[in-house]
Amino acid sequence: MINRSKLIILSAITSVVLGVSAFTNAPATLQADGPKNLKVLPKNISHEDLGAVMKGFNAALGVKCNHCHAPKTNGEKGLDFASDANHQKDIARSMMKMTKKINAKYFKHEHEGLIQNITCETCHNGNKEPKTIAVKP
Repeated sequence: MINRSKLIILSAITSVVLGVSAFTNAPATLQADGPKNLKVLPKNISHEDLGAVMKGFNAALGVKCNHCHAPKTNGEKGLDFASDANHQKDIARSMMKMTKKINAKYFKHEHEGLIQNITCETCHNGNKEPKTIAVKP
C-alpha cells in the first residue's frame, strides 16, 4: 500500500505539473523502452506522467531539458536521460526529496483529498535559482 503522504505529495506535484503543462513546450522524446535510472519518481511512472512532471520543472524553474540531462556521449545528437553526468540532476532529486519531507512534516491532514502543498513553484517562481534574502541572526 502506498504511503498516504507520498500519495498526497505526488498528487500535489502532478496537479501543479498538469496545470502548467498547457503553457509549456513538449519535452524531448522519452526513451522508447521506458524511463531508466529513476531514483525519486516511481519506477512504474507512465511516459505521459513523466512528461508532465518534466514539463512542470520546465515551467516552475524556467529551464529546458538540458539543464538536468546530459548530452549523449556516443556521437548522437540529443540527451541521455538516464545519465547522471549532469550534477543538476542530483540537485533536482535532492530538492524533490526535501519538498516531500516538508510536505510530510508540515502538511499532514486527516482527511482525504488533494491538498496544495509546497512545490517547486513555491520557491522558484519560474526562475532557475530561487530568490533568497539574507537573514540576520
